[in-house]
Amino acid sequence: MRKFESKVITVEHTGTKVETAQEAIIGTESKAASLMSRKVAILFAIACGLAVANIYYAQPLLDAISSEFGITHSAVGIVITITQVCYALGLLLLVPLGDFLNRRWLIAGQMLVSVLALIVVGTAPTSIVLFIGIAVVGLLAVVTQTLVAFAATLATPAERGRVVGVVTSGIVIGILLARTFAGVLMDLAGWRIVYLVSAVLMLIMAGVLFRVLPNFEHKRESLSYFQLLRSMLALFTQEPILRIRAALALMIFTAFSILWTSLVLPLSTPPLSLSHTAIGAFGLAGVAGALAAARAGRLADQGLGQKTTGVALFLLLISWLPISYTQHSLLALIVGIVLLDLAVQAVHVTNQSMILTLRPEARSRLTAGYMVFYSIGSATGSIASTSIYAYSGWSGVCLLGASVSALALLFWSLTRRLS
Repeated sequence: MRKFESKVITVEHTGTKVETAQEAIIGTESKAASLMSRKVAILFAIACGLAVANIYYAQPLLDAISSEFGITHSAVGIVITITQVCYALGLLLLVPLGDFLNRRWLIAGQMLVSVLALIVVGTAPTSIVLFIGIAVVGLLAVVTQTLVAFAATLATPAERGRVVGVVTSGIVIGILLARTFAGVLMDLAGWRIVYLVSAVLMLIMAGVLFRVLPNFEHKRESLSYFQLLRSMLALFTQEPILRIRAALALMIFTAFSILWTSLVLPLSTPPLSLSHTAIGAFGLAGVAGALAAARAGRLADQGLGQKTTGVALFLLLISWLPISYTQHSLLALIVGIVLLDLAVQAVHVTNQSMILTLRPEARSRLTAGYMVFYSIGSATGSIASTSIYAYSGWSGVCLLGASVSALALLFWSLTRRLS
């Protein structure tokens, strides 16, 4: 079995060698901290947004893909399913490697393979080739989580929450704007150009990151690949904060997905009957909320993570009131979207700021384990919202979203003293 090892770092200080993994990491972080300027953090955020958008481009393109490859409308949804399943596999199988391999090479390598996969999708002659390409795109989109963990390592403890907030905001913005970007390009030049343009942007970003990222490695215990994966389970048994924050992630992203998966349904039907371009524009309201929530990381740095979480979860709950008036007032919907995205992003940033301080030597595995619950929540919200809409309409969707949000607030109130 291949062993994943990295260069040993020892630090001389008053005749004593620092030999533990955690101490070596802290020493290396101090050296690298000056590299995590605001400009570099924004670069990380842009890279994250570009990478994660690749798994959301297909949503507004399904009709065109269905027509070109002769896939029925009832079956074309498999494109989304393949992407999301492979993204979840990437969280489990690829993100933990960031704790044992040189992250500079790992990030650049994953982005370059993503470029090839995007080109395959953009030039696919058959549906089989399309499915293979889209599977690899989903698998490698998890480079976003490797970037988050690396940003946390490069930041000093005093600024880690702020940096994580900036970088994570790029992910949320990428998710929200992917549909708008894809819709505009498809109208201009067809669905294939979306993936080909993304391939060019990812290639440029891979080159920029390879030049900017520091090339340092940490002392790590030698583990086999399967031991590496098993150690993720050990982290959940040993760290109550990870368990609690992962459960919160599941609930908030269930609520997030309940809104964004089903929102197109009331907006595209009478009495509103909005165009897809107009519907996509509501993502801009979500971006405003996501940007506002980036400050949550600074509050976590100041020891206010629990208060931030409580306030954000309360806002998440009340956001469903204006959202419930969607069919009567688009202004109310915009207010609700801003509140919901602000709340979800604030909790998400606070969660990551708290868990990434637990084990400096295991930040990629902590991120991977946490994000698995994010994926489960997103999938649960998507399935539940469309099913509820078919039976109870928009009021049923809003009641479901409010119930999940209330459950998250209750869970936080019962567990806040444990974390």
